[in-house]
Amino acid sequence: QVRLVESGGGLVPAEGSLRLSCEASGRTGGRTFRVMTMAWFRQAPGKEREFVAAISRSESTDYTDSVKGRFFISRDNAEKTVYLQMNRLKPEDTAVYYCASSAAFTRLQRAYDSWGQGTQVTVSS
Repeated sequence: QVRLVESGGGLVPAEGSLRLSCEASGRTGGRTFRVMTMAWFRQAPGKEREFVAAISRSESTDYTDSVKGRFFISRDNAEKTVYLQMNRLKPEDTAVYYCASSAAFTRLQRAYDSWGQGTQVTVSS
């Protein structure tokens, strides 16, 4: 199973930026990572976990409407890492952000079979 480790969270003022990273390790192999869809989800206090962004093996991307134009997902297959660049952050972006992997390019959480432990992002107003 793929092990995913997120980093890069923290406290940032509104309109600030953060870049999250998620490194894959374990039984991945470089080729396996390349064929996986990688995604970011988030869970705010008292709310259900929701889809944020995904990037396919061919680097097609998908974003939830609330982050379009502000967040950008990318991947480095050589480093087995996926990134989430978050710009113009808003207090409502405050959440624990999770990295996940799937064989399918989808927003459906049930299709993602490996998850990281999460990293906290807090945006102050």
